[in-house]
Amino acid sequence: MIVRSRWLLISVGLGMLLNPLNSSMISVAISRLQNVYDLDFTGVSWIIFSFYIASSIAQPVMGKASDIFGRKKIFLAGLIVSFVASLLAPLSPNFGWLIVFRIVQAIGTSMMVSVGMAIVRIHITEKQASALSVMSIFLSGAAALGPFIGGVLIHWWDWPAIFLVNIPFVVTSFLLAWRNIPKDEPPTSVAQGMSIRKWFDLIDTSGILFFTVGLVALLVGLLSAKSSGHVSFEHVIVVLIGLVALGAFVRHELKVTSPFIPLRTFAKYPAMTWVNIEFILVNVLYYSLFFGLPSYLQMVRHVSEFHTGILMLSLGLCSLVVSPIAGRWIDKSGPRPALLLSAILMTFGSVWLVTLNQTSPVISVCLALAAFGISNGLNNVGMQAALFQSSPKEIIGVASGVFMTSRYLGTILSSLLLGIIMGDKFSDGGFQLLGAILSVIALSLVFMSWRRRKSGQLEES
Repeated sequence: MIVRSRWLLISVGLGMLLNPLNSSMISVAISRLQNVYDLDFTGVSWIIFSFYIASSIAQPVMGKASDIFGRKKIFLAGLIVSFVASLLAPLSPNFGWLIVFRIVQAIGTSMMVSVGMAIVRIHITEKQASALSVMSIFLSGAAALGPFIGGVLIHWWDWPAIFLVNIPFVVTSFLLAWRNIPKDEPPTSVAQGMSIRKWFDLIDTSGILFFTVGLVALLVGLLSAKSSGHVSFEHVIVVLIGLVALGAFVRHELKVTSPFIPLRTFAKYPAMTWVNIEFILVNVLYYSLFFGLPSYLQMVRHVSEFHTGILMLSLGLCSLVVSPIAGRWIDKSGPRPALLLSAILMTFGSVWLVTLNQTSPVISVCLALAAFGISNGLNNVGMQAALFQSSPKEIIGVASGVFMTSRYLGTILSSLLLGIIMGDKFSDGGFQLLGAILSVIALSLVFMSWRRRKSGQLEES
């Protein structure tokens, strides 16, 4: 039984790691893709936007789909979709097709993330906490090592390798999952009798459409204005379309019975709302550095992809080492001290970016990366602990889904911030401006963490 559980964990873990691995490997490939497709940073940043927008939509939708169609079926289907996307992406005739395959890849890998933890919870009943911690290692390890793996692959081969490297993981996971994940239960009578219209209502197709159109239009309008160097009538119209669509999304979500994002929950539980706001800001800080620094090193300091990947290891390894230590500390003292220290470290790292210039030793980059890495390890545990403290037990599933959405929103906002500041190319001045903005965000987190009660809620003004 123990051997069967071990193989089940490996089967699921190899599939689940594909999402964080592919979201992190791309950080060292952005400069290379700019050269290959002759794009500015604003244009190439859609390789980041597309992945996170698609993941933010696909994960909750596929979670609901697995409850109806079966978790094993969704997991195996996700592996097939990921295989096709990874195989076809290197054959993209232009950047538009690469974005299409990147979206397909995000959907496929999200199918596994959305059901992987559920498979482990259902089929491993002994030492479940240990099993879930193993899954967390797969996820966090893939995210931490992604830039290094991407740097090595691009150095020795080229950018297509960051897609082709998925294939052995996909094939191995599929063969093991087919053998080790137990068969799904027969579909319920409700699932068998569900019409297409009821299925669309369940996943809130209208809400997803409003959300996607609003977010994409807003990004296109803002980034196009930045890229062209002036604000035209067309840019204003596109931004207005985005704002109207997002307004329609909010109105729709407040009325519908099965919302894509349960906005009513925010109004009902303000403490949980503050946790998600903090988490959005945390991810804006972390991913601005995560995606911005590799491009800065390669474009401005002319550091190779291989050495950039090695430097980025300090970020991931610090995060991996600190996470278990943070867990024990937070169990004893609550999330407040850890989150306060994390905010202080991010402030230090952001201020360091302001001082960065052409004469700064490249090795000193490790100081900022270590600060952000330690803070990320503290936040991985601390923010989740704060979420559990601020959310009633009866809605913890909904709260966890909203929490993941906040992560994606923070990531998307970080890419938008980079696109607006950097525009057509990276520079010392642009990166110093980024550091100044991140310093302000980090200081606001210091203030929010300082005002946090031991219970995890923010103090009343």
